[in-house]
Amino acid sequence: MHDDAFPRGPSTLRRATPFLLALVAVLLAGWAVQAVLVRWDEDAGLRQALRDGLMCAAATALGALPVLGIRRLPQRLADGLMGFGAGVMLAATAFSLIVPGLDAARDQGFAGIGAGAVISAGIVLGVGMMLLMDRAVPHAHLDQQGRTTRQVSGRLAQWLPPQVMLFVFAITLHNIPEGMAVGVASGSGMQGADTFSLAIALQDIPEGLVIALSLATAGVHRGRAVLIGMLSGLVEPVGAVLAALAVSAFSTLLPWGLAFAAGAMLFAVSHEVIPESHRNGHETWATVGLTLGFCLMMVMDTGLG
Repeated sequence: MHDDAFPRGPSTLRRATPFLLALVAVLLAGWAVQAVLVRWDEDAGLRQALRDGLMCAAATALGALPVLGIRRLPQRLADGLMGFGAGVMLAATAFSLIVPGLDAARDQGFAGIGAGAVISAGIVLGVGMMLLMDRAVPHAHLDQQGRTTRQVSGRLAQWLPPQVMLFVFAITLHNIPEGMAVGVASGSGMQGADTFSLAIALQDIPEGLVIALSLATAGVHRGRAVLIGMLSGLVEPVGAVLAALAVSAFSTLLPWGLAFAAGAMLFAVSHEVIPESHRNGHETWATVGLTLGFCLMMVMDTGLG
């Protein structure tokens, strides 16, 4: 038998990775459905996670709707809104995930450096997971003319234009950490979980607007752009339910779950949102938006939590 009958090498691994991730996703979905059916009646945290995840998805949909009537949003305003979302996510990471995670680690007997080490390890794992997904899932960002330098071919390209499909994948990667964070907060019964979920939903509104406008700028029909923008938030309740199931089934995972979600959020902010808000030369507007979003989330977390 020839050696090339079983191809090896990095290219083969890259081609196989999306299918392996899809298999893992299917297995997780099957486990989640079974676990939800078993635990639904007795687990209030699970119900709250689904409710809050759906609230975030609805907020994204609400933000996308105005694109049916809005022709164009000034780019500096769009970048400011992106910065606002980054600020909310950064403050939520610090005050609603890392600080409660440290408290949970101390409650489990980790003191001083030990608590910090546990949370640091969880953050690294969260960032690592997002890095793997970022490498495995093809995605790209649109420029002001709705173009991207990355191309995609094959059967998937028959469903959506290449640049639109790559952009949709980028949106999905960005929304996964938000859903996970909401699920960990709600599923664990964390104090202030309602406020945290409300803040994430708040920043999802301008996010939905920017997503739908970007698609419309790329030449997608406005109705279709709005529909894709609305559907982009559906990954959040899925992520919320999966995360809530994990922390409710294994209470010892709470500090790890909070830290893992924090790491995923940090990745999304640093790797996706901030670079996107600075890409068009409006760094000042983005920084002002980030500051306002951070302060608003901090006030909501400390004053309403």
